[in-house]
Amino acid sequence: MSMNFKPYITRDPAICGGEPVITGTRITVRTILASLAEGMSTDELLLDFPTLSRDAVRAVVAFAAVSAEEDLPLPATPVLA
Repeated sequence: MSMNFKPYITRDPAICGGEPVITGTRITVRTILASLAEGMSTDELLLDFPTLSRDAVRAVVAFAAVSAEEDLPLPATPVLA
């Protein structure tokens, strides 16, 4: 069962050009993912961004997983000879 990220992530054309952000902030999903990819821990993120919650960081990862899944190409259908 995956986490419901929808309460944590907002897309609004008036905020950060419509880029997905943590709801109620201007912290972009991209910023959180880049920080995690560089090796930052959740605890370090929470120190750097006091408006974040541990659940919001988990929601970003869930959002990224769903987004990646949607972007994956469908496997090729085998052709019967």
